[in-house]
Amino acid sequence: MLRVRDLAVGYGAEPVIEGVNLEVAPGKFVSLVGPSGSGKTSILRAVSGLLTPRSGGIELNGSRESLGFLFQDDALLPWRTARENVALGLRIRKLPTKAAESEADAWLVRLGLGGFGERFPHELSGGQRKRVAIAQILALKPKLLLMDEPFASLDAIVRTRITQELLNWVERSQGPRARILASYNVAIPRPRDIFVSRKHPNFAPLLERLWNDMSGAMNGAEFEAQR
Repeated sequence: MLRVRDLAVGYGAEPVIEGVNLEVAPGKFVSLVGPSGSGKTSILRAVSGLLTPRSGGIELNGSRESLGFLFQDDALLPWRTARENVALGLRIRKLPTKAAESEADAWLVRLGLGGFGERFPHELSGGQRKRVAIAQILALKPKLLLMDEPFASLDAIVRTRITQELLNWVERSQGPRARILASYNVAIPRPRDIFVSRKHPNFAPLLERLWNDMSGAMNGAEFEAQR
């Protein structure tokens, strides 16, 4: 699906990050972890084509039209309604207006925004705007979805609900190839430096739960294989 080799990106005289090697297989989740300013967003922007790398290679199984990018901000056009924002990418791909808006309405309904199609972004809550942004991307049926902490600005309850909605979509779209094992509320303040976060009182219980869940899933898979 995605292969990155010896990638280097930068904005000035010095590179932001270099020597990046990464492979993402179909149906897999991959997280980029690092402190603020370490180049995580720059890598995503390079993969999406929004930033030209200084060196290295990026190989995609398909064109860049097959990927979607959820930004930290919702990036909605304020002069377009929710329906028009969701339909925008479809219209750019030459889908007729009525068909694009019908598909947009269907995605708004899937994300709990039925009846909100005529509202403008300033008439929606933060969580609702984020759902519109998700609908805008998922309507394009991306094969690769890049996410730059799109839910960081939302409160914990809304963030958990929207994350679950997105995971549900992934589970439905992947069929039996993907299964959501668990979701985790990381109650550790941002920014998260790994050397500092590991001393936080919530770190050890979270790590133990993650380990137990992963061990249980692996044991279950081995049991099914033996059968």
